[in-house]
Amino acid sequence: MLRETRHEKLLSILGEEGVLPIGEIATRLGISEATARRDLTELGRAGRLTRIYGGAVAAPTEDEERPFGEVAVDDLADKEAVARAAAELIADGDVLLLDIGTTTLQLAKLLRGRPVTVVTSNLAVYDELRDDPKVTLILLGGQVRANYRSLVGFLTESNLRQLRVGRLFLGASGVLPDGSVLDSTHVEVPVKRAMLGATREVVLLATAGKFPGDTGLARICGPERIDTLITNKTSDPATLAVFREADVEVVTV
Repeated sequence: MLRETRHEKLLSILGEEGVLPIGEIATRLGISEATARRDLTELGRAGRLTRIYGGAVAAPTEDEERPFGEVAVDDLADKEAVARAAAELIADGDVLLLDIGTTTLQLAKLLRGRPVTVVTSNLAVYDELRDDPKVTLILLGGQVRANYRSLVGFLTESNLRQLRVGRLFLGASGVLPDGSVLDSTHVEVPVKRAMLGATREVVLLATAGKFPGDTGLARICGPERIDTLITNKTSDPATLAVFREADVEVVTV
């Protein structure tokens, strides 16, 4: 296979699946891992993908991600309603993991003054809670993504492997009709999957505009991994039925 053809095929695979380790890339392309590493290095230098520890993700374009502050005001009333319902699940003394995103920021605002422990890679959540003496705040390490105010990379994933929390409040960019939870930012996907592995219970926070939606190129998980879904009453009934069939508690507000 010509090098240019191989590169285009590699980028196509990453675009479909989000993130892949070097071994999987080599297998899929029928090349050695040494060749795969050289291809990743060349494409990374050209800005066509992003290298991560042990593999790569497709490089996002400017059109794929709006600034955090811009997204934060979208459907704000829906996000606030979802956040209020999520806050009712939390008891004093709980240890929580808050995902990136603007709905989890609304939840963080409701945690001010409460004796809880919050673990997060969300810099907006950190800014909201850092001066609150009641909240024990744990900020995960990693590479700063200034545009979306988050921390990513192998350090973030490594930190999560050392933790076991009671409940994760997970965000998403879209949810497919089959219940697949998606994200549009490839470098965030490994962190979200690591969060799933660090918690006993998963609460998905998704406003009505996410149902059903194909915003996002990478699958985080299916409905079987979700314990509770909190969304708005106007969310797509057929998609919500899929979650109920998977024994997910669905809360509409």
